[in-house]
Amino acid sequence: MASLKELKGRINSVKSTQKITKAKQMVAAAKLRRAQAAAEAARPYAERLAGVMGSLAGKVSGDSAPLLLRGTGSDQRHLLVVVNTDKGLCGGLNANIVKAAKAKARDLIAKGKKVEFYLVGRKGRAPIKRDYSDSIAKHFDTSDMRNPSFTEAEAIAEDLVEMFEGGKFDVAHLVYPIFKSALAQDPTVVQLLPVPSDAGNGTAAAGGDAVVEYEPDEEAILAELLPRYVRTQLFGALLEREASEQGASMTAMDNATRNAGDLINKLTIQYNRSRQAAITTELIEIIAGAEAL
Repeated sequence: MASLKELKGRINSVKSTQKITKAKQMVAAAKLRRAQAAAEAARPYAERLAGVMGSLAGKVSGDSAPLLLRGTGSDQRHLLVVVNTDKGLCGGLNANIVKAAKAKARDLIAKGKKVEFYLVGRKGRAPIKRDYSDSIAKHFDTSDMRNPSFTEAEAIAEDLVEMFEGGKFDVAHLVYPIFKSALAQDPTVVQLLPVPSDAGNGTAAAGGDAVVEYEPDEEAILAELLPRYVRTQLFGALLEREASEQGASMTAMDNATRNAGDLINKLTIQYNRSRQAAITTELIEIIAGAEAL
């Protein structure tokens, strides 16, 4: 049985930990409001752009379509762009993202495809490296930025487009979490490159059912919009990741704070019982000594 001094030290240690988790919970809650607002504000633009892309993509085909739309003509080499967080203490968020990425990789490999990983964010790298150490194409750190910025998305997009145009891969898939609430962040896998022709599926196309004439032609507009679409998708993924990270962190720190409180109560009861037992033992010894006299 632990001594009274050891129990007192454990109680003080857990109380210190509880203060830290409570503070981190409050910080995450404050950041969550901004991150959630940013993620939700970016969704309408991305959906509308996808609708325009879908409308334009349906009007071009064959060799006249830009490379980012028509693809390389093969689907043998796949690149998984996995968007993880740069910081921990956010529950099972990164583990769920890695799980979705590995499931997609196993599915592609089972079909005879070659798979590589493009890892965004520091967390989640270790478990992927353990299973696919020879398939890591590149890392991209976002730690230098306090909040996700469009500059980061542009840098990632330019890198991916350059790799795609250089023939490094045939198809790129984006793996990232979608923020639902502080309790739910759903990992999702979407095709990023080549841009799917049904990118605007389920989104109202520009002009609805009206006949639209484009100036300049569709190919020229697509050549300009396709890179912007890729950047927008990546920026949206970074915003969703930030909101998911803060929501998961707030929930995890709340659970940790409550667990620390439960542990403090248990240790306090154990301390009081041990202290009472020690006092009782001392009284018995005193009474026994008095009777012996």
